Amino acid sequence: MRHLPLSIALSLCALAISPRQACAADSDPAAQWTTKLAPQVIAWRRDIHQHPELGNHEVRTSALVAKELRALGLEVKTGVAHTGVVALLKGGRPGPRLAIRADMDGLPVVEEVDLPFKSTVRSQYNGQDVGVMHACGHDGHTAMLLGIATALAGMRKDLPGEVLFIFQPAEEGVPAGEEGGAPLMLKEGIFRDFKPDAVFGMHVVSSLNVGTVAVRSGPAMAGSDTFELVVHGRQTHGAMPWNGVDPIVTSAEIITSAQTIVSRKLNLGNEPAVLTFGVIRGGTRFNIVPDKVEMQGTLRTFDADMRRQAIDNLKLVSEHVAAANGATADLTIPVGTNNPVLINDAALAARVKASIGKAIGDEHVIEGKPWMASEDFAWFAQQAPSAYFFVGSTPVGQDAVHAPSNHSPKFFLDEAALQVGMRSMLQASLDFLGAKS
Repeated sequence: MRHLPLSIALSLCALAISPRQACAADSDPAAQWTTKLAPQVIAWRRDIHQHPELGNHEVRTSALVAKELRALGLEVKTGVAHTGVVALLKGGRPGPRLAIRADMDGLPVVEEVDLPFKSTVRSQYNGQDVGVMHACGHDGHTAMLLGIATALAGMRKDLPGEVLFIFQPAEEGVPAGEEGGAPLMLKEGIFRDFKPDAVFGMHVVSSLNVGTVAVRSGPAMAGSDTFELVVHGRQTHGAMPWNGVDPIVTSAEIITSAQTIVSRKLNLGNEPAVLTFGVIRGGTRFNIVPDKVEMQGTLRTFDADMRRQAIDNLKLVSEHVAAANGATADLTIPVGTNNPVLINDAALAARVKASIGKAIGDEHVIEGKPWMASEDFAWFAQQAPSAYFFVGSTPVGQDAVHAPSNHSPKFFLDEAALQVGMRSMLQASLDFLGAKS
């Protein structure tokens, strides 16, 4: 996929998102700062993209972030939740308190996009050698928030209120046996002394074209649970399976039967739900029936009762199918691997939607649909009214519906999206704080 030329990425007027509004707004602070900082934001993004790091190991990224924030004269704290960075900006006038969050971690994915700053990094993930890539756009999130911090710091004298910039590690999860992400940042007290009146966040998505921003009131992203399922059989020679209990065949039957939990047991007329198996491990040799098979998967729901019903049914299916085959099954939901439903405050989301419309044109701000992906930003959203929105990242003119999705090795972030996201968040922040714009 061809990379967007820098000359195009530098101008909102070239995005065809709303030429009249985008170009006429050049006198607005949000537009001025976005244009001024665009080259730097792109440079930050490319640097971070080329050097991705996995959750709880964002050492280089957090050092870069802390260095830039200190250069702005902000109160910076590092080492939060292992590698997190928070920075406080105090405006020159009294006003509300706003927290803005960006995530910093990459994914264990080998990049397949041909870029001059393509990642070739390799690391260890749960004992395996893996490639590492910013396949979800967190490099863009971090770069945009650095730009936003730079812009707001440049308006410090006339800025009402205070802003806490949160650069969060491990949004994609933590290494086995570790704590991290938003829950650990909260546990360590980032809101103990700074109690925000609102928390903002955003995410780039390939399912929307550049220039489109989606905002939704109420449930915006699903709650998630990770489950682990171990099927115990009895090992035997592959030529004589009748002398043992085959956990591989049993696991296959459990996976097949579990597909009816969502389609036949849950009332999808209330809310959507998804049950997915993502990992299956069993056996060491082609002619040996193993003792056990280990599986992992994810459950996504928007409703607490549906969540409990799905977990209960998965346990029931697993145990009964296993028993029918002479095996046993143990289902666990590991502590600390779940995210609550991300719920946008209705009134705040409406205000943010209006602000973004002012920034990029109302016709380019749409009502978002519930997204089955989950986000640990939801933990922050439980602490204060929140607004979390989605920024299109697929180039204009390309089919966003079938574009490689977030988490794909072919995920592509059109850098023009950085200006759309930065300008949208800047305008929403200035409006919330009550700054003149």
